Amino acid sequence: MQREELPPRTFSLRALVIGLLASLLIGALDPYGLYVIRGSYMTLDYSTPAAVFLFFILVVFVNGLWKRLHPRSALRPAELITIYVMMIVACVVPTLGLTAQILPVLGAVTYYANPANGWERLIHPHLHPLLVPRDKEAIRLFFEGKPGATVPWEVWLPPLLVWMPLILTLYFVMIAVMVIFRRQWMDRERLAFPVTHLPLEMVNEQEPLLRKHLFWIGFALPFVVGSLIALHNYAPTVPAPRLHVAVPLFRETVNWSLRFSFPMLGFFYLANLDALFSLWFFNLLFMVVRGYLNIYGVEIREDLGGAYGTPYIPYKYLGMGAMLMLVATSLWAARAHLFDVVRRAVGRGKGVDDRDEVLSYPVAFWGTVLGLLAMSLWLWWSGMPYWATWLYLLFMMVLFLGLTRVVVETGLAEAVAAMIAPVFTVAGFGSAPFGPRGLTALGLTWVYSADIRTTVMASSIHGLRLAERTGVGSRKLFWAMVLAIVVSLVASVWMTLELAYRYGGVNLNSWFFIAGPQFPYKWVEGKMNNPSAPSVTGWLLTGFGAAVMGFLSAMRQRFVGWPFHPVGFCVGSTWIMDEIWLTCFIAWLLKWLILRFGGLRWFRLSLPFFLGLIVGQYTCNGFWLVVDYFSGARGNQIFWI
Repeated sequence: MQREELPPRTFSLRALVIGLLASLLIGALDPYGLYVIRGSYMTLDYSTPAAVFLFFILVVFVNGLWKRLHPRSALRPAELITIYVMMIVACVVPTLGLTAQILPVLGAVTYYANPANGWERLIHPHLHPLLVPRDKEAIRLFFEGKPGATVPWEVWLPPLLVWMPLILTLYFVMIAVMVIFRRQWMDRERLAFPVTHLPLEMVNEQEPLLRKHLFWIGFALPFVVGSLIALHNYAPTVPAPRLHVAVPLFRETVNWSLRFSFPMLGFFYLANLDALFSLWFFNLLFMVVRGYLNIYGVEIREDLGGAYGTPYIPYKYLGMGAMLMLVATSLWAARAHLFDVVRRAVGRGKGVDDRDEVLSYPVAFWGTVLGLLAMSLWLWWSGMPYWATWLYLLFMMVLFLGLTRVVVETGLAEAVAAMIAPVFTVAGFGSAPFGPRGLTALGLTWVYSADIRTTVMASSIHGLRLAERTGVGSRKLFWAMVLAIVVSLVASVWMTLELAYRYGGVNLNSWFFIAGPQFPYKWVEGKMNNPSAPSVTGWLLTGFGAAVMGFLSAMRQRFVGWPFHPVGFCVGSTWIMDEIWLTCFIAWLLKWLILRFGGLRWFRLSLPFFLGLIVGQYTCNGFWLVVDYFSGARGNQIFWI
């Protein structure tokens, strides 16, 4: 008797419910694991470790058991992908994406004000009264904590509700822009999307990844190494492998980082060889040039907001110029498709098909236009000169779009831009035109546009890619993503406030509650005390960075086999590439050797091993967070990068 085929399922109510429950867990438990258990970071980057860990549990244990007990009712691949997409957008919110930024930054301007920095005199008069909490005692308890203290919601809810229109509009615009670019990047340019390979392989029923021995070998390697590190934290007599060494070079002016990352090796293995080569090559080139300039005392002194992106000032401008050119060339390459989108949006593109998109092209296009307009009005209301709102939004969207393009092309699941939007806006035009109120308003934008290591834009385009490959019902997926974001936002805000008032924020995490939230106000203070003119040197370096990027792009288009991919120059100088260049080099070398001597067949056969490295590391992180919760251990951090 022939086996009856299971009915195909795409989007389903049960997948939505499970996805919302997973989003709730991510929003609530990630802050707890980060602040109380102080374990491994699970939501900082585009790699979304929390989503990978929970997806592994869901696919292997929950759905695996479900299939054994009742195969016909088990979750289908499209349903699993729906859940995964909801989890990756939920991962954006709890830490660097928003919650760990907005709460401490809004409180820090009051808590860290003192006579030495003069913030009460310089900054407080120019803060819009509705944007920050004003109760000094409530803010003090947020940072210092008190046994039995309860969250004063009447202090925090008003400013948070005022911020929500801006944040939710920004998230909508990010999704809408990715809807506009989806077909261009996937169908016309055929970009690699390395980050999406893992979930697709995990739900592949034709060649099940979990039945391949190489996957489990790859899984076991980081799991065992990570467990040894964890056990060493419990019992120092247990030997712990060292995965990082810093070597001082150039008369000890540069620390050369030699770090090995199992999951990044897996992600890099999925990228193109020329992109991998360029990432590590340009990083080493930038390091050598910086070293010699340090030896000869060549430097540029300028307040560019701290160590975000790259700590070396000339490279900030070079990287910003490169990012501007990257986005410009992307727009030029997509001009025909963008013209179709505009024609469809104004009702003249009847032949343009947008039925497979999560938003129709008219909604995506006009939503982007009106969303940007609404954000500009909100920023103007917050204190920024209206003309400056559009400059700032331009640079902000360039960085968001450029970083997303870098991740999509290279699999650089841990990436940052060389410079941040508020700093470049002031550096390019001087501080005087903004005035104290405008500078203060720009300082507040650190909440969502400074420490950019994860964004809704990147998560949504990866979600759209997964939906396209598995046939998930598109229009419903948009609302699933929105609900996942809202649930994660509410849960993470609630948990963060509860923990801060119980333990004291300064006792939870030194970066998120002490160092990080002071950076924007130190920058504003510096600009008020020492006003700056437009940086001519900065513009020249930005132009040079754009010119080099344009040259690399043109050569790549003109000559087959041109070895230098433009993205290497674009992000090669950033601090995160300083940390993972060695892993990138190893991935490039291994992939080159495998393709050189074994071809695509060996590449395909070896792929499960490298996917196992990703899952093994993130499962190890999650496993030891659970163990630490029950054992009461604290500070057992296995994974950072």
